[in-house]
Amino acid sequence: MSQRIGFIGLGVMGHSMAGHLLAAGHPLVVFTRTREKAAELLQGGAEWAASPAALAEQCTRVFTIVGFPEDVQQVYQGPEGLLKTMQPGSILVDMTTSRPDLAVQIAQQAAQRGGQSLDAPVSGGDRGAREASLSVMVGGPREAYEQILPMLKLMGQRIVYQGPAGSGQHCKMCNQIAIASNMLGVCEALAYACHAGLEPETVLQSISAGAAGSWALNHLVPRMLADDFEPGFFVKHFIKDMAIAADSANKLSLDTPGLELALRLYRQLADQGFQDDGTQALFRLYQSGAVGRS
Repeated sequence: MSQRIGFIGLGVMGHSMAGHLLAAGHPLVVFTRTREKAAELLQGGAEWAASPAALAEQCTRVFTIVGFPEDVQQVYQGPEGLLKTMQPGSILVDMTTSRPDLAVQIAQQAAQRGGQSLDAPVSGGDRGAREASLSVMVGGPREAYEQILPMLKLMGQRIVYQGPAGSGQHCKMCNQIAIASNMLGVCEALAYACHAGLEPETVLQSISAGAAGSWALNHLVPRMLADDFEPGFFVKHFIKDMAIAADSANKLSLDTPGLELALRLYRQLADQGFQDDGTQALFRLYQSGAVGRS
């Protein structure tokens, strides 16, 4: 029998993710700050809730993917938040990339109300969301994970249980740290090819199949070469993720020089007005020769 599901956050990724749940036959109740973003889903049969609290009254399975930790706090802990009205036995799943300590806090509060929560951030960008091929990193009670797994499989292909509350977010920090340094390498390689007088597309044919191959090289370099900086994942959201990772690393007494350099360069990019571009827009700094100049 199809499970009634609530979904909050219908941005670049959330809209597609919610659509997969609806297409699979699950009755869907949605909320987002801008109702117009829900129009297509509402036309497809989804119902509208006036607030997160109103949504939690109707659904015992709720997914959220919003922008920043403060948005997570508002959606879960605010005056009209999910935790105010969640029913006993409910499972709340936050797929936002957010703070590990906040995930632990929400898990404790959900347990106090007789429910459970999972932190399940994702990787794969807009394309992964559209194609239901996301990587999902899950923290929280294993029992809740097992119950939610069939729904997660409608949105992703690689779903891995990482451990107790906060573990999913810590895993996502590992993901973002790896991406941060990789993006520097990809942009520098492309800039080198251009300065050496090579055809970047031809270079890409060679290095994408070798040891240098990466998701960013295969999917983002073609966008860079086409001056396509439309967001699959916003610069401003990547800065948020890297800042969380840097703060978490500091609390762990861990030095992360690659992460810190990437964070500085992306902040420089945002200061130039490109915070709403996709992460591939880092190449703009290399095109302009502005790398390292603030």
